[in-house]
Amino acid sequence: MRVNRMSRARRGTLLGVAVMALAAGMTTGAGPATAQPKAAPTAAAADCSTAYQIEKKLASGTTWRMCWRFESKAGIVLEDISYQPPGETKPIKVLNSARLAQIHVPYDDGRSEYNDLTTYNFGDGLMNMTAAECPGGTIKTVKVKNTSYYQDPNIKGLCTTTKTRGHAYRLMNYEQGNTVYQAQGKDLLVYTVNKVDWYEYITEWRFQDDGTVHMNVGATGSLSPYDYDAGDGRSWPIGKGAAAKADSHSHNVFWKLDFALDGSSKAKVEQYDSKVTAPAGAGNGPTAKTTRTTVTKELAGDSKNMRWWRVVSSAGKNKDGHPRSYELVPGPTSKYSGRPFTQHDVYFTEYKKCEKYASENQPGCATGSGSSVDKFVNGQALTHPVVWMNIGFHHIARDEDQQPMPVHWQGFSIAPRDVTAMNPLTPAALAGQNGDWNRGS
Repeated sequence: MRVNRMSRARRGTLLGVAVMALAAGMTTGAGPATAQPKAAPTAAAADCSTAYQIEKKLASGTTWRMCWRFESKAGIVLEDISYQPPGETKPIKVLNSARLAQIHVPYDDGRSEYNDLTTYNFGDGLMNMTAAECPGGTIKTVKVKNTSYYQDPNIKGLCTTTKTRGHAYRLMNYEQGNTVYQAQGKDLLVYTVNKVDWYEYITEWRFQDDGTVHMNVGATGSLSPYDYDAGDGRSWPIGKGAAAKADSHSHNVFWKLDFALDGSSKAKVEQYDSKVTAPAGAGNGPTAKTTRTTVTKELAGDSKNMRWWRVVSSAGKNKDGHPRSYELVPGPTSKYSGRPFTQHDVYFTEYKKCEKYASENQPGCATGSGSSVDKFVNGQALTHPVVWMNIGFHHIARDEDQQPMPVHWQGFSIAPRDVTAMNPLTPAALAGQNGDWNRGS
């Protein structure tokens, strides 16, 4: 058991040998018997044993199904994720797997830099949760063989619950006597709390009843009491006067998504760029044009105004005959330029089993494969694309960060684009209004 008594810099010195010695044997803990999901579901339930299944039918009629397993570094990994909204006769496979790929924490004074997943075995810091932290839900027990903070390896650490998120839609239909159609959206939440020294991270996966998935990491806990010595421009005074200056630092969080739309890992990646032009002349307003570019080779991509990407199914279409896809929706980010692997917002790489972490990846992973995600991009053709999303937060501390520190969130979403022919939550009275429903009126 490791005790949280020292700064990470000091603790890292003492634990470095132990971490290296354990690395080979502790990367995978409890989980389903088959670590890699099958290409396509053959039954309604997710393809894993009952103990590792998560299945929830939300009040709106949407069902989410998935498997979970534990890794010593990555923590909880979700696999075989499918979505079945009302009106669909079988689950629609969305993802082979979704996982954290790194939490990179460099301090502004240049004296400290951490890779919380790989150096500090993020998963082993899984925390026991109380019932109050999982309101109305269920806390699953996770076996953590090399637990960092407890004697008992059976950690009550995985919460599954539901939550109302507010309006899913609202429509006042004047053709039907000003009838108001509205619905309050429902979400399935799956989350854990992992402690890495003074910080505690809430890793949240939020599955909406309309098919949207949000991936978020919330940092809380405490500011490190050993990092109050940075100079001006690299710190912020905390407490009375300016005696304690909390070091500013970044949290660069990476996620890895392996899509399997309609049960197939083969997919296309498309980039869309829209441009607004000046008016052509008197009486004309500005115009806008959107250009689609198929991403055929591995890419390190950067967000720009009116730019977005989607992953497109090669195996299935919705009832309107349109290929199913998911759009990437980045959240607010502060991109950190200090390291090559943090200099891009998204990476699209060809699937390799051993490429798991955005930095400090396992050495000798594969011929020509480097130790960070920027080195994974080698111009290879994309046939089984993997998405790596990088969302950064520059944390300049404030008085309100003590004590304990309020949660600060960072993350992104994937939104369904043509997964269903209409809004999957469409009320029955409007089910016929597909396409140009007002034509001829």
